[in-house]
Amino acid sequence: MGDDIDTDVLAPGAFMKGSIEELSKHCLEAVEPGFAENVKTGDVIVAGQNFGAGSSREQAALVLKLLGIEAIIAQSFGGIFFRNAFNIALPLFTVKSIQGISAGDQLVIDIETSQILNQNTGQEVIAETLPVHLVSIVRSGGLIPHLQNRLARQQKHHPQ
Repeated sequence: MGDDIDTDVLAPGAFMKGSIEELSKHCLEAVEPGFAENVKTGDVIVAGQNFGAGSSREQAALVLKLLGIEAIIAQSFGGIFFRNAFNIALPLFTVKSIQGISAGDQLVIDIETSQILNQNTGQEVIAETLPVHLVSIVRSGGLIPHLQNRLARQQKHHPQ
């Protein structure tokens, strides 16, 4: 995908009053018709700069997760989208260039090292390393489960 894919394209305002399932059917249809019908669980989105810019609607990340997107690789992300994605355990990887990655390529992503291997070409792409706390949030299944686990550990070590 190109640059400046904003939250209005990810979660179109005209469908915000419906269910999240209905909204997901219209994800990215303005720039890639048929995206929601063709995406498969485990797919990775590769985009240019400023992916997820725009309004603060958390549904923009949620519809991608609901459609089965495993991760997003881009040159940069909108700040609020970045936080919303990690809050629901949707990892985002920032890279200098998306050259060498084509639609349909099989990618293997190591969340711990932020290394991305293109199995089709053998090319390895190094993304900016994710901070440990973001990796932990993703591994926990999102921010709420992460905080619940942390609270449970604290209560176990410091019962009242």
